[in-house]
Amino acid sequence: MPVLTDLTLEQVDLPNSHYGYSATRIEDLGATEYTVVTIACDVSGSTAAFSMEMEAAIKKIVQACKFSPRADNLLLRLVQFDDRLDEIHGFKLLENCHAADYSGVLRSGGMTALFDATENAVSATVSYGKQLAAGDFSANAIVFVITDGADNTSKLSVKKVRKAFTQAITGEALESVVSILIGVNVQDQSISQCLRQFHQDAGFTQYIELEQADAQTLAKLAEFVSRSISAQSQSLGTGGPSQSLIF
Repeated sequence: MPVLTDLTLEQVDLPNSHYGYSATRIEDLGATEYTVVTIACDVSGSTAAFSMEMEAAIKKIVQACKFSPRADNLLLRLVQFDDRLDEIHGFKLLENCHAADYSGVLRSGGMTALFDATENAVSATVSYGKQLAAGDFSANAIVFVITDGADNTSKLSVKKVRKAFTQAITGEALESVVSILIGVNVQDQSISQCLRQFHQDAGFTQYIELEQADAQTLAKLAEFVSRSISAQSQSLGTGGPSQSLIF
């Protein structure tokens, strides 16, 4: 269940999945086009040392996006994962996302179901994109998966993740999809290699690696994420995705 419970969001099941998602009802949308944003954040036990800094980064992302010229055209979903997935909130209009709501929402513990979380993030984005298309809305999407470690407990394989990405890219519901895997606090070379391999095997658009997870580094990450969201939103209508930004 979502942590930030919102009764205005519709609950949606995903076929062959233990996890679904929630989203703003189509009839409650006022614009004609939207960029669908998903952020999946690792909260496995090893992230406990910087969970507060990560929450601060999420707040900065929300605040920065509100200054975007495309602020009225953004829908944001936030999930956290360790060995299970929790939806903090489903696809909400940015105007209904408030920085203060993200205090104390991240919990740390458990292992890392990176493949499961990524597959859900992509599949939910595609599913909602289909709803938007059926309602005659134009839409594109951007997905961020933030982790400090490799997968060690997923039920799904990386092939299932690849399939989800392929369906996102080749389907007709979303004009374009950008996906960014972000490794934070990556100081172990073996973890770096695993994440780089996952980036390739799953089919992410881009991989960003951060050696630290301190306040300054995560603040810079928040700026990168918000700029990437703005760029992808501004590309809607061009027929293609935004160009990858340099961290």
